Amino acid sequence: MYAIYAGDTLVGHSALESGDPSMGVACGLFIAADGYDAVRHECRTNHADQSGLALSARTSAGNPLPCVAVAVLDYSDQAVDGQPAYVEAAVLGIPHPLYAELFPEHMAAHAQRFPAR
Repeated sequence: MYAIYAGDTLVGHSALESGDPSMGVACGLFIAADGYDAVRHECRTNHADQSGLALSARTSAGNPLPCVAVAVLDYSDQAVDGQPAYVEAAVLGIPHPLYAELFPEHMAAHAQRFPAR
């Protein structure tokens, strides 16, 4: 699990179970922590520019995850009857080869989907 912070406040976690290696993007279901309440409104209403939240990601060892940006995209107000609310964490611009080291399953899925010619 990766920890998502807004400044120094832990706002949630994500396994970052999906991604696009060609763009250095890892994303996944966001699981809110107590600190999420302070940024929830911004994450629901502003998907375009969350730079003011100073979002960052850290590995399970607590090390910063180098990237260009982190976003929390809260779609919970768009949940349809009977479906659970969905909130996604996205980490953008993770440099290679670190991406391949952290997310080998993303690399394998990408290679299977887009085989070399």
